[in-house]
Amino acid sequence: MTALLPAEVRARLGRLQISSRLRPDGQGLGLHAGRGRGAGLEFAQYRAYGQGDEPRQIDWKLYARSDRHFVRDATRDSPLTVWLVIDCSASMAQADAVRPDHARLDAAKLLAAGLAERAIAQGDSVGLIGTGGATVCGLPAAAGARHRDRLLQLLASLSADGRDDARAPLPGLSAQIAPDALVVVISDGFDPALLDRCRQLAAARRDVRVIRLLTLAETRFPFAGAARFVDPESGRARAVDADAARSGFLERFAEARRAQLRMLAGSGVIAVEQGLDEAPDAALHALFGTRGHGR
Repeated sequence: MTALLPAEVRARLGRLQISSRLRPDGQGLGLHAGRGRGAGLEFAQYRAYGQGDEPRQIDWKLYARSDRHFVRDATRDSPLTVWLVIDCSASMAQADAVRPDHARLDAAKLLAAGLAERAIAQGDSVGLIGTGGATVCGLPAAAGARHRDRLLQLLASLSADGRDDARAPLPGLSAQIAPDALVVVISDGFDPALLDRCRQLAAARRDVRVIRLLTLAETRFPFAGAARFVDPESGRARAVDADAARSGFLERFAEARRAQLRMLAGSGVIAVEQGLDEAPDAALHALFGTRGHGR
């Protein structure tokens, strides 16, 4: 799986520092660990303020001198447990016409593989849950190179087969994922049950992040004339005049996405979006506050 990552992406991921907003002593923002850097006690470096950082982390004295926002990174001093939750519903098999061999689930696997490799390189533990499909599968959180290889093998085997009438029940995520864990959910955002579980996990003291994967068809609606759309999970079909439907669809879909992001944020969940045309690591840099990624 890691061999699928382009060299430039792997180089960028080498600068990625996986961190949590929680710390084991229950005192809110802060430290976690491994052999990387994060919000801890022993000063290590400055980095640019980004999404996921708290305003109170900003070094205001440095801001006064530079007119730029920086936060202080420090050596982290307790290991982190990272859980990757991958949506395997049928809609994750959708791809764009310009790149039919790169479905949402393929993008999810690349994101998950990159995150797992970085976390394990930091000395953290990583677990995997595939949900929303006809079967639920998973791998308990652990650390080390052998566990990474097992995780990547399971990740590669995931398939998008979760039709509405053939889904396995959602697992009891709260029972599997211990408090203070970092939970990264990668989905298309169309499963309300999964999003409800994200909110429940955040309320139960897990640092929950969501990556929503979008197709160009959803963000640009590049269709014309008579078109027939089929729901991949229910099989229901609908014929529409694409030219007449375009503006209304784009407006409604954009507002639905904004409402979903507001709902998640109100529950303490950080959520970002990534299009299938973007760099395969874009959402990871958005979530963990680094820069330098591109399309």
